This record gives sequence, C-alpha cells and structure tokens, in this order.
Amino acid sequence: MSRPNILILMVDQLNGTLFPDGPAEWLHAPNLKALAARSTRFRNTYTASPLCAPGRAAFMSGQLPSATGVYDNAAEFPSSVPTYAHHLRRAGYQTCLSGKMHFVGPDQLHGFEERLTTDIYPADFGWTPDYRKPGERIDWWYHNMGSVTGAGVAEISNQMEYDDEVAFNATRKLYDLSRGADDRPWCLTVSFTHPHDPYVARKKYWDLYEHCDHLLPEVPAIPYEDQDPHSKRIFDANDWRSFDITEENIRRSRRAYFANISYLDDKIGEILQTLDDTQQEAIILFVSDHGDMLGERGLWFKMSFFEGSARVPLMISAPQMAPGLQTTPVSNIDVCPTLCDLAGVSMEEVMPWTTGQSLVPMGQGVERTEPVAIEYAAEASYAPMVSLRYGKWKYNRCTLDPDQLFDLEADPHELTNLADHPAHRGTLTQLKAKSEARWDLGAFDADVRKSQARRWVVYDALRQGGYYPWDYQPLRAASEQYMRNHMDLNVLEESKRFPRGD
Repeated sequence: MSRPNILILMVDQLNGTLFPDGPAEWLHAPNLKALAARSTRFRNTYTASPLCAPGRAAFMSGQLPSATGVYDNAAEFPSSVPTYAHHLRRAGYQTCLSGKMHFVGPDQLHGFEERLTTDIYPADFGWTPDYRKPGERIDWWYHNMGSVTGAGVAEISNQMEYDDEVAFNATRKLYDLSRGADDRPWCLTVSFTHPHDPYVARKKYWDLYEHCDHLLPEVPAIPYEDQDPHSKRIFDANDWRSFDITEENIRRSRRAYFANISYLDDKIGEILQTLDDTQQEAIILFVSDHGDMLGERGLWFKMSFFEGSARVPLMISAPQMAPGLQTTPVSNIDVCPTLCDLAGVSMEEVMPWTTGQSLVPMGQGVERTEPVAIEYAAEASYAPMVSLRYGKWKYNRCTLDPDQLFDLEADPHELTNLADHPAHRGTLTQLKAKSEARWDLGAFDADVRKSQARRWVVYDALRQGGYYPWDYQPLRAASEQYMRNHMDLNVLEESKRFPRGD
C-alpha cells in the first residue's frame, strides 16, 4: 500500500480568532492564505489545554491531560503513551521533528526516529506548580508583564535564533528526503516557537503593521475587581501590580505579535517552496498549541478558557478532504487520529483510551455532534478547571469558582455569564450533567497534587551532586557528512543531487 507523505506545521501561542477562515484578511500572510485556499479550515478548533506542554502532549497523543498526566509545563510525558509519531513509524514511516515540542522527561523523542534541533524549553521538573501553596508566584519562570512593557523591534532574539534554526533544518531535511536514499513515506513535523511572547519582531515585519487598524483589543481592560476568579489568579500570577501597562505598550505588543505571524509566514513559505522545488507531494496540516489573549479584557498570554487563549487555527490540505470552511467545534486532540486516518494506519488497539476523533469525515460532509473538552491544571490555578464547547455554548466548571455559561453566537466576547439566568437553566443542567459524567473533579485534583508533590521531591534530589540534563542533544555525525575518504566521490555527487543529472 502506498502511503502519503505528511508535513505538519506547528506554531506556538497563535490566537485562533485571527483565523476566521484562514488568516484574517488584514494579516500579511500570503503563504498561509494560499495554504488555506486548498485546505479544510476549522474555525472553532480548541486546544485540549491552554498551555504549551499539556496542549502539545494532547495534540500528539489524542488524549486529554487528565489521561496523559501532562498537567503543566513540567509534567512528564510518559514514554508508554503512543503518539502519532509512534503510530506512523510502526506502519513504516520515517518520522522526524524539527523544533519545539516541550517534552518533559528523559524521553525526548516520543516516536520520532530523528530530531533535528534541541528544544527551546527545559525538559526537567523545574517549572512544577504547587497547589499546596496557593497564591505563590515562582518569579524565575512565571510569565510577567515585562513582555508587554518591553515590546518592540529586535533583529535577533532567543526565539528568532531558534526558529531560524528550525526552518533551516526543515528545508535541509526536505532536500534530503527528495534524494531518495530512503524509500519509506515520511512524516516531518516542523514546530516553531513564534508568535509566542516576548513581543519583539524584526523591523521588516514590524513595518508591515505601521497603519494596522487592529492594534487595540476589541474588549478594553476590565478592572481587576470586576474580573472572574480565575482571571484574577492569572493577573496575580503575571505580577500585574508591578507594571504600568499603557495604551502604547498594548499597541506595540500586538503589532509585534502580528509582525511575528508574518515572520512565520515567510518561514513556512520557504518550507512549502522547498517541497515544491523538490517535486514532493505531502498532506499538510497547520495548527497551534494554544492562543494568546493579546490584551483582551486586560489579559495576556494563555492559561484561560476565553476564546483568545483556548481557540487555535487548524487547516488540513489533503486529497481525502474537500477545501472549505468547517464551523463545528473540534479539538487539537483530533489531530492524532486524523493523521492516522489519512495515512491508512489503524489505532484500533488504543482507541478505547483515545478521546480524539478523526476529522476526515467532516472534510467529506459528515456532521459531528460531540462536545469538545478542555482542561487546565497548571500555574494560576489552585484546582483543576474543565470546559465543554457544545454547539454555540461554552460551559466552564471548577470547584473553586462559580459556573460559567456563555452563548458564543450572541456573545462572542464572553462578557455575559448566563449560568444563573433562569431562561438558560435547562442548558446549564444539561451541560453540567455532561461535564460531571466526564470528570470527577475531586479525583482529578488528587491526581494533580500527587504528581506535583512527587516531582518537587525528584527535582530537588536530582539537583544535588552530579547533574545529568534531560535536554535533547542533537547528534551530528560529521564523519558521514559532505565528502570523506570512505566514500566514492562519483557516487556521492550523483546521489546528493536533485534532480539527477542526465
């Protein structure tokens, strides 16, 4: 059986509301717009958890954080959990990763046969939150508002250096694949860290948005005392009292964020051009791990169930799926079963424990009715939070907070909580029953606390005496590169050329 090549393009912290049907018209993103035109586009896609490591582990495995145990940015992703890389590799694929996936733990591959770069974030337990200390702010790794007050132009940054390397390695790998040294089908995942804060961008992209009409949020900052309880926790975790956020800070932060979407568009354009130049065909999937509030309501970054944080773009260009817009809510946990479906790879052995569903039928006109589930149990929470998106409704539940119910058709900015409204008591009762059938919040809380307490002990222990890092160290077999004396120069020059000579 001939299986298709697969190219996955992943970005970090890209707000899905900016992709109503592909990139918003005013964004300078010609390559992503061209990709959108030939893709099935999912307007209402949600992350499984609005934070990097939990959202990514869910995307790779098709399971929610409560199943994987990846609750936060320092929770180990167990090696025993199959990912799409395992499923495809088992079926005969070459599986390769260039870029970020925020794996925590000693396994830094999770089914990838080859990894071309290290990760941009640490792989150990040092970023573990602690529910035993509600209100504690761990200053050396928690977000703060310095990303907003420091927004502006930079020609190089930690993140630009990383994404430049990610794109270079991805294009180089595509050239390698084109030369046919390995006849297996391939799955290449290219995962960038932009447009994640800090909000700094190269001047060539910054200048694209000089006259942008979208540099202020649609919903201005809501006073702290009027925020919902979880939003207050986010404000506190982000150390908001230490910063004076001006309108100019907001404009510059959003401008840099939009500029970095254009930076990513150029990088993605280089990769897609290389794919074309080397005459390779591939299914292409574009997705983000979570969004960014971008100053809406005064909130920044992620960690929230509000749309800017929880909604992500998702586009799939595949022969089996018709280009067009899908508005039914879906999840990034659907990516793993979708990729396997597109590749003709069975997940039957693990489907009883996999929450995600293939999106291929939706691209063929089949209606989907199941609710989308979201979880959060990381920094700025003191107990697990859960959410269901069902039709036009979003229902949020946490043992510490009042319930929240939003009608996203009538109230897209989620400004009116209908949970206590008598006219919507039936909807609340129905969604509450669905939520309680899915989640035992007491058991969920106990599992998170156990995981956190164990990790604090292990992290402290491993920092004493000799320290062996888990961070991925890319291998470079220099003696197998370019020309060496155990190689035949004539064979080498011909085999490394594409297209071949006459």
